[in-house]
Amino acid sequence: MNPVGPDGYEQHPLLNTNVRDVASRGEGVLVAVTHELHSHGTVRVARIRPESGVEWTTAAGNIQAARL
Repeated sequence: MNPVGPDGYEQHPLLNTNVRDVASRGEGVLVAVTHELHSHGTVRVARIRPESGVEWTTAAGNIQAARL
């Protein structure tokens, strides 16, 4: 796992690069990976911004580098 700051943001190696969400098949720039506390434990959430500018979230395990 990558280092996590006190603010809950993970220093993910794919930050600010084009990624693909394997669940939705959408592509965009990975802008953040956060660790959020829920009743069942900590969840890693990836935030992706496509060219349209409308961000979405997915499980961090669903992201991979986008193919060029």
